[in-house]
Amino acid sequence: MLFFSSFASVGAAGNAEQPAEPDFYLEAEGVSSESITVIVELEEESILEAKHNGKRQSKEALEAERNAVISAIEEVAEVTVNREYDYVFSGISLDLPENEVHNLLTVDGIKAVYPNVIHEVTSVDEAEFLDPEVYTPAMADSAPFIGAQDAWDAGYTGEGITVAVLDTGVDYTHPDLAHAFGDYLGWDFVDNNGDPQETITGAINRRTNHGTHVAGTIAANGEIKGVAPDATLLAYRVLGPGGSGTTTNIVAGIERAVQDGADIMNLSLGNSNNNPDFVTSLALDRAMADGVVAVAANGNSGPNDWTVGSPASSREAISVGATMLPYNLFSAEIFTSEGVEYPSAGIMGFPSEEELLALNEGEFEFVDVGLAGTDADFAGKDLEGKIALMSRGDYAFQEKAENAKKHGAIGAVIYNNQPGVQPEIPGTPIPMVMTSQADGQKLLAELEAGNNTISFDIEFVKEVGETMANFSSRGPVMGTWMIKPDVSAPGVAIVSTVPLHHAAGPHTHGYAALQGTSMAAPHVAGAAALILEAHPDWSVEFVKAALMNTAENIYDANGNLYPHNSQGAGSIRVLDAINTDVLVTPGSHAFGIFDKKGEREVRTQSFTVHNVSSERKRFSLNHTGNEGIKVMTSNNLMVQPGQTQELTFNVQVDTRQLDPGNYEGTFTLSYGGQTVEVPTILFVELPENVRLATWQAIGISGGNVVGNVNVPFGADELSLRVRSEATGELLREIPQGTSLSAGTYFVSWDQTLNGELAPAGRYQIIAYVKRGSSEMEVLGGTLTRN
Repeated sequence: MLFFSSFASVGAAGNAEQPAEPDFYLEAEGVSSESITVIVELEEESILEAKHNGKRQSKEALEAERNAVISAIEEVAEVTVNREYDYVFSGISLDLPENEVHNLLTVDGIKAVYPNVIHEVTSVDEAEFLDPEVYTPAMADSAPFIGAQDAWDAGYTGEGITVAVLDTGVDYTHPDLAHAFGDYLGWDFVDNNGDPQETITGAINRRTNHGTHVAGTIAANGEIKGVAPDATLLAYRVLGPGGSGTTTNIVAGIERAVQDGADIMNLSLGNSNNNPDFVTSLALDRAMADGVVAVAANGNSGPNDWTVGSPASSREAISVGATMLPYNLFSAEIFTSEGVEYPSAGIMGFPSEEELLALNEGEFEFVDVGLAGTDADFAGKDLEGKIALMSRGDYAFQEKAENAKKHGAIGAVIYNNQPGVQPEIPGTPIPMVMTSQADGQKLLAELEAGNNTISFDIEFVKEVGETMANFSSRGPVMGTWMIKPDVSAPGVAIVSTVPLHHAAGPHTHGYAALQGTSMAAPHVAGAAALILEAHPDWSVEFVKAALMNTAENIYDANGNLYPHNSQGAGSIRVLDAINTDVLVTPGSHAFGIFDKKGEREVRTQSFTVHNVSSERKRFSLNHTGNEGIKVMTSNNLMVQPGQTQELTFNVQVDTRQLDPGNYEGTFTLSYGGQTVEVPTILFVELPENVRLATWQAIGISGGNVVGNVNVPFGADELSLRVRSEATGELLREIPQGTSLSAGTYFVSWDQTLNGELAPAGRYQIIAYVKRGSSEMEVLGGTLTRN
C-alpha cells in the first residue's frame, strides 16, 4: 500500500529541462475535503494586459475562454465560481475541495493559481477617540508637515482629481467628508451592493472606522483638512467586519476602481506575503500601467528587513512607510527601594509634557492591575492618584491606559511580556513608563515584599526630528530585490475622521488618532492628487518620481541616516514635488545579484533623466557606497528643455572584497547647484533567507513518485533525494537537471533502491537545489510503503 502524508495528486508535466505550467502559489496539503477558495489566473491576457502589449482583447473573447477553462475545471474538480475578472486581471475566484486543488495543474489555459489569503488593515493599536468638545484643528499637524499648506497656498487642493479608497468602507455621511462624494459612492464587495458604508452594526468590537480615517487624511474638509481637501472620493468596501477581507474582493475592488475612472487608489491594507508576483501586487502593477496612481501601505511588521507584504511588494505601486513627527525626547528612571535598579526604564507615551513631568513631584503608590484590559483587573483596587503597574499583552496599549485612567490612575508602568523592546506610543491618555520583562518582574517582587511606593526622575533629553516608526515594515522585496518602501510619510498619532459607534442608537461622527502605515499611505495619495492637479499631463511614473526625488532624508534619534529599506527615498514634501524641474525614473535602483566568482564582474545598466523645465540642464553623476562597488559613467550629461535622456553606466563589482549580503548606496545627480538622490541596493549572493525551491505538487503516477518543483531563481543543480525518515540516511539521489532557468520542473522517482523496489518503510521525498554557494533541501512529502 502506498500513500503520501502530503500532496495527494499531481498533473503531468514536461521533463526537468522544460518548465512546467502553471505556477502554483498554494501550500495546500491536498488531503482534506474541506472547501477552500483559490484565484486562478488564465493564460489569456486581460483587457489591460493585451492593451499594453499592443494586442486587441474583448470582453466577449475573454468570457468565452473563461467559460472553456471553467468547463475543463469542472471535469476534474467540484467547483463553485465566486468572481470573474477580465479588465485588470484575467481569471476567476472559485471554491473547491482542498484535495482536488492540484487537479487544476492538469487544465490547459491556466497560468497560475493563488491562495485567497486574508488581508488586514495596516493600522497599529486601537483608535484613541477625541472628544469633539476639546478637539481643535491644530491637533492635525501631519498634513502641514509634509507641505500641504504650502501647496494649498499655491492654489492646489486636489480639485478635479478622483481618489479611490479600498478599505473597510467610508462613512460618507461624516460632515468633513460628505462634500467629497457624489451620487455614485463606489461599491461594497463584502455585501455586494452600492452602499460602501463602514461596518456600523453588529458587535461593537467588529465595527470599523479605518476607511473613514484614511479618507479623512486624503480629502477631509471641515473641522480638519485632509492633504487634498477638494479631491473627489470613491469608496470600495473590500474589508468587512473587524477590518479583514479576502484577496478575491480586493482584486475585484482594484478592477472596479480602474474602470470607474479613479486617478489614484489607496490601499491601506496588506498581508505578510513578500512576493511581487502575488495577485494583488500584479493587479496594482497593471493599474499603474493604465495610468492610475496606486498607493499601498508597506505594512506594520517592522523593524526587521524583508517584512514588506503584498500589495506593497508591487513593482510599480508607491509603497509607503510610516514616520513619527518631531517630538521632545525624555529619559526616565524608577526608584522603589535601595539596591533595586531598573535600567530598561523609558517613556512609552504621554498626553502632555506637563502631565509627564508631574510624575517627578513626589512618591506614589503603585498597584498591580495585571493586563489592565477588563474591569476584573481593577476590581477591589484603589487606583485614585496612584500608578498602575501592568503587563503588555492581549489588549491595545491605548486601551490599557484608558482603563487605568478611568479607574483614577495618574500614570502607568507597563512591563514587557516577552524579550525585546516595546514601541513608543505617542499621545497615551496617561503618562506611561515602559520596562523590560525582567524589570517588570523586579517591580512585582517589590510589591510582594511590601515595597509599594514608586518615584520617578524624568528629564528632557533633546528634541528629535522626524523618525521612522519602529513598526513600519522594511524591504527589500523578494525576487525583484527592490528597495521598499518607496517613500515615507507621517503615520503615528494621526488625527482624522471616524464614525463613532454606540452600543445603543445609531453611530455619530467624530475624530480619532490612529497609527500605522495605513495612516501614512493616504498622505501620499493626497499628495499625488495635488501633483496631478498641478500637472494633469504627468504619467504615473512622473508622479512617483516627483515624490521620491524630492523626499527628505530621515535620521534616527542619534543622528544616523536610516537605511533605504527603512525609509525608501525619504519623507515626502509635496510642494517640492510639484515644483521640481527634473525627474529621474525609476526613483530607486536595484543592481541585482552578483555571485561570488572570484573575479570582477561588470554590467551595463541605466536610468532615465527627464528635464521638465524650460531650460537646458547639464548633469553630473556620482555614486557612493562600498569600496567593492564602482559605478562608471560620463561626468557630463546635457538634456534639452522638455526632453528625456537615458543615462547609461557600468557597475563593476569585485565580490572578492565583499561578504555575502546586501549593500546600499546612493546616486547623486547634480545640476545648477541642486541635487537629486536615487537610492540603490546590490546583493552579493542570494540572501540566506531565500527559499530556493518549493513543491507545487507531489504524488503517485504510473507507479512512480512524481512532482512539480518550482525554482524561482533558477538552479545550477536540481535533484530528487530519498532519505529514510527514521535515520535521515540518504538512500538515493536522482539528478533532474543542471543550469536551469527560473521556472517549475517535473521530477520523478521509480521507487527503486539499488535496482530493486524499495522495501516497506517511510521515505522522505526531497528536492535538492544548488545555486552558487547556496544549497537547500526541501521536503515534499513522506511516502509510506507497506
